[in-house]
Amino acid sequence: MEMNELLNFIKAEDERLRKYYGYTDEEKRVLSRTVKVAEEFGELCNEVLAASSLQRKQKLENHSREKLEEEFADVLFSTLLLASAMKIDINEAMQKKMEKMKARKY
Repeated sequence: MEMNELLNFIKAEDERLRKYYGYTDEEKRVLSRTVKVAEEFGELCNEVLAASSLQRKQKLENHSREKLEEEFADVLFSTLLLASAMKIDINEAMQKKMEKMKARKY
């Protein structure tokens, strides 16, 4: 998948969610998306623990590689939707961050 395809999907999903939830208050929209990122990250953490056999038995029984992959995707989608709500140009932000990372001296 290309980044532009992903960002076009996020734009369409953002509009779909706006209509579905009737978002009119931007602060509430940003807050709800922030909480959603935290929720999805928590679910990812649970799957990572399960993949490492560090969860209780019931959670280990429900774990699968597919669920782990889905949680990674959920975190990325939720993060991109939050960036969109905050009017962040994610291409530009990623480019700047990559340049900083390349310049690091270890």
